[in-house]
Amino acid sequence: MKLLLKDFKPEDYQDLINWAQTPEFILQWSGSIFKHPLSIEQLDNYRQTALQKNSSRKIYSAFESETEKHIGHIELNNIDLNNRSARICRVLIGDKATKGKGFGKEIIKAILKIGFDELKLHRIDLGVFDFNVAAIKCYESVGFIHEGISRESKIMGDEYWNLIQMSILEQEYRKIDNT
Repeated sequence: MKLLLKDFKPEDYQDLINWAQTPEFILQWSGSIFKHPLSIEQLDNYRQTALQKNSSRKIYSAFESETEKHIGHIELNNIDLNNRSARICRVLIGDKATKGKGFGKEIIKAILKIGFDELKLHRIDLGVFDFNVAAIKCYESVGFIHEGISRESKIMGDEYWNLIQMSILEQEYRKIDNT
């Protein structure tokens, strides 16, 4: 694998701040949990939620394995071990030099491995805005299935954005070569 996931640490904050420069980007990447401008305080509060006992959130930074350069971010949230489900959130390949090199697919495969192999989940879902065609294709390529659409679920300025709901089940994941 070209990519490594490591626990999200304070030394990763500044890269996220540098990558998240506009309100539109922050909404697309984070939903509604962060406000523009992104700050160290917001990121520290976010990280602290994952460190709490019995947290339902695991937050990772993505690194290019050969150089160990910080290139992205991903979260597994709403982890429900009783129902064996979780939601992928805040997916980002932020380093411009690494865009278009397959790291998006690698980061999703890595988080699916954690979810299905380590946490023994049955279902993992996500939401993606309908205009993010590259991300949709990436998710489809690793086995995610379209479940529906939340029409006009977020507002940016005067425009409403549609959110596509997608999921993958453990048996679907096992049928696809996600190594």
